[in-house]
Amino acid sequence: MAQNDAAPPPSSAADPAGSAAIEVARLTKVYKTTRAVDDISFQIARGSITGLLGGNGAGKTTTIAMIMGLVLPTSGRVQVLGHAMPDGAADVLGRMNFESPYVDMPMRLTVRQNLTIFGRLYAVQHLRERIAQLAADLDLDEFLDRPNGKLSAGQKTRVALAKALINQPELLLLDEPTASLDPDTADWVRAHLETYSKTHAATILLASHNMFEVERLCDRIIIMKRGRIEDDDSPDRIMARYNRATLEEVFLDVARGRVNETAP
Repeated sequence: MAQNDAAPPPSSAADPAGSAAIEVARLTKVYKTTRAVDDISFQIARGSITGLLGGNGAGKTTTIAMIMGLVLPTSGRVQVLGHAMPDGAADVLGRMNFESPYVDMPMRLTVRQNLTIFGRLYAVQHLRERIAQLAADLDLDEFLDRPNGKLSAGQKTRVALAKALINQPELLLLDEPTASLDPDTADWVRAHLETYSKTHAATILLASHNMFEVERLCDRIIIMKRGRIEDDDSPDRIMARYNRATLEEVFLDVARGRVNETAP
């Protein structure tokens, strides 16, 4: 299902607390002759978990970077937690966080030192206790004082998640959060994310190629292809619309251009 080009623009957010967590209106990013993101619009409700899907080069990373205020749009608008980005970044960045196992923290610093630095950047109160709680929640105790460069890929992923949760964010942006984790640890991390979202009424935007993970965590998915939104609905409704039993089958249909052959 194609996106609605007439989607409403973000509101002026006179009451930021009552606005959507993320509002994107006709967002476009052009790099020279490449339209990395091509006129997309969507809103994400507070407290929801939304999956952002698409193959490599679909525009997911660029979209997330514009939501975070790290990349300036060519056109269109982004509003996060009731504030326009990037102008309102100072009002928002302390209330959100980002995690990707592909972004390494300083290798020579220990896990504890890294978390301490990020905690201070976010002005986290009772930081020592917060790090101890995260270490217990994410099973970091045995390597808390080990240099980050000495950790396995799976351990680094758990540390990256601890960094993302250090400030107890209202909005959490995740890029492949369980990459390099064994199935048992990955399941445990997903359960932790579910619990965190529910107990803190936190909003999660999840970019993942793990379709099982998306089916489990997300109450809505946005599928991107070539910079545009290809579909936007609940996992169950999208699978029904494409007459598929799994999201992986839907993903392959969209990626390989078989949508017209399979979708009623």
